[in-house]
Amino acid sequence: MSEQNEKAYFAGGCFWCMEPPFEALDGVVGATSGYMGGTTENPTYEEVTTGKTGHAEVVEILFDPNVVSYEELLEVFWRNIDPTALNYQFADVGSQYRTEIFTVGDEQKKLAEKSKIELEESGKFDKPIVTAITEAPAFYIAEEYHQDFYKKQSVRYQLYAKASGRKGFLEETWGDS
Repeated sequence: MSEQNEKAYFAGGCFWCMEPPFEALDGVVGATSGYMGGTTENPTYEEVTTGKTGHAEVVEILFDPNVVSYEELLEVFWRNIDPTALNYQFADVGSQYRTEIFTVGDEQKKLAEKSKIELEESGKFDKPIVTAITEAPAFYIAEEYHQDFYKKQSVRYQLYAKASGRKGFLEETWGDS
């Protein structure tokens, strides 16, 4: 990791769907799927999917702030979730699929809170924005088969993304913008 690179953490439902939009950005060095926010150390996917560990599926974004800003990452996050859904995202139901921004330091917290207020005030959504903003706890890397799932299992991923309702919702909400 370069000294200038920073980390950001986003829970946006299924982590398979959150890697691609971030990895498409110039300045993003990588996206790693994992778990945060629970009580079990080193949880497994099987444990997290029960909803009993308290963890959320998360992507860790390693980025170069000289190329892409944290504000740009926040915009990508908001445009890839339903921020009004509490403890689910599209077809995936349970607290492990909640939306949450896990911040590193005061600056990220301030920017995340500002972006949430701006989204609330935009009138884009009729329902309240329920995405939590929390100081980042320990991050646990998910099993290897989850990493870059959209590349390794592209057909399966595309079917899932469409069937989940995510793709349709995002297109309807944001269009091509």
